[in-house]
Amino acid sequence: MTKNLASLELPPYLQPGDLVTAIAPSGALRETEALKQGLEIWRSRGYRVQLGDNWDSSDGYLAGTDLQRRQALAAAWKDPECKAILCIRGGYGSARLLEDWTWNLEVTPKWVVGFSDVTNLLWSLATVGIAGIHAPVLTTLAREPEWSQKRLFNYLTGHPLETLKGQGWNDKIAEGVLLPANLTVATHLLGTPLQPAFDGVILALEDVTEYPYRIDRMLTQWRLMGVLQQVKGIAIGRFSRCEPYPGTNSWTVEAVLRDRALDLDIPIVSDLPFGHDGANAALPVGHPVQLDAKQGELIFTNAIAT
Repeated sequence: MTKNLASLELPPYLQPGDLVTAIAPSGALRETEALKQGLEIWRSRGYRVQLGDNWDSSDGYLAGTDLQRRQALAAAWKDPECKAILCIRGGYGSARLLEDWTWNLEVTPKWVVGFSDVTNLLWSLATVGIAGIHAPVLTTLAREPEWSQKRLFNYLTGHPLETLKGQGWNDKIAEGVLLPANLTVATHLLGTPLQPAFDGVILALEDVTEYPYRIDRMLTQWRLMGVLQQVKGIAIGRFSRCEPYPGTNSWTVEAVLRDRALDLDIPIVSDLPFGHDGANAALPVGHPVQLDAKQGELIFTNAIAT
């Protein structure tokens, strides 16, 4: 049974000296230097970092076979020393691991850190009652501004999160629990066992390299399924490289988002600093938040710390 996001279990917060494991659950590694830089950032913060067996494997566009990637995830999850699982990159492929997959709930849960295709893992964890964190993968971490890196490490050690500021589209205000996602990846989870409950959710969406009509098609599916009508607010991050196909008569991606969301009578805040191709602020799954469209703010309630 899908758990209510308001009662997700937090993995233990990290401490210097903890062991973290880097795995590649999705696409094959292409950014070797970026990976080295990301690993060094974690090590510079005092963590021990180990690489999962499949970190440099490849099988077509995937980081090894499904079995290799599933074994790497399972090994990291059951390792009693490992306190966090760091996803090396996104791309495509993590959903394939979740066929016939069961999270071992007998072990102490650990943080899963990533975004984009890692949405699959974060949502799957949420359905069994465990929080994860939508945040930079290892190959994008070095490109993050200092404040964004600090935000991630501060949160993982139990510190409160600062408010994110964007542009409000109306004057609505709502409170709920945060559910971040890549829109394309999340759309392919709707109606599956990996879809979390949307009751009381503030949805946070981002995407990359999708034409506006495709964004329209996906959001229309969410509407037809009654999903968007369930959420209490929408926090919009970066929809980067989502320009219309050259020479076509098209709405902009912002026009599509406004058309598909503004009639829902819920707060909507855009231009928040998360997603691809820019600052990607850490967003914990299941964290209580207030979305204030009048002020253009996503405010994090800090009472979740335990």
